[in-house]
Amino acid sequence: MTDSQLIQLIKQGDTELYSELMRRYQRKILAFVYHMLKNSHMELIAEDLCSETFYKAFRSLHSFREVDASFSTWLYTIARNTVLSELRKNRAGNVSLEESGYTPVAPLDVAPEQAALRKERMNLVREAINNLPEKQRSALILREYDQMDYQEIAVILDQSVSSVKSLLFRARSSVKLQLESYFYEPELDEQAERV
Repeated sequence: MTDSQLIQLIKQGDTELYSELMRRYQRKILAFVYHMLKNSHMELIAEDLCSETFYKAFRSLHSFREVDASFSTWLYTIARNTVLSELRKNRAGNVSLEESGYTPVAPLDVAPEQAALRKERMNLVREAINNLPEKQRSALILREYDQMDYQEIAVILDQSVSSVKSLLFRARSSVKLQLESYFYEPELDEQAERV
């Protein structure tokens, strides 16, 4: 059953089906909320804000219109606004990428040295993303980790599609610049000079 079909049935009174919508999106919304709270050291309330997001969505489901946005886009917007509201209340403004939920697991046949190197590189990338301004960080997380298209991100961030593309360009450039010194290999330049 599609999200649209579920929403129609819920709007017609079968509210028990809302648990299916929650099941479909809970992990992603929780990870997104957790990411936004990480730098503010407020991760402990991520589950509460995730629950609040689903509660707000349920209360407002009657006003949801698919012509304006997909359900997932609408839900991410509610989650983002809920977190930003909480951050404002606590006077904390940094939004961050969080490790849990997006940590790739090394295959069993990978040598311990390779697994350690991979983990170190992932930590460097996370740290670089954590240093981004909030909108760039959110755009990058939504695009690269949640695989959303530009239009969905634009709706969630309340930006134009061209602004989202610009945010992503600046975010990627900044991450690349921050990581250049870690991944720069001088011996490759020396080899190129000899040729």
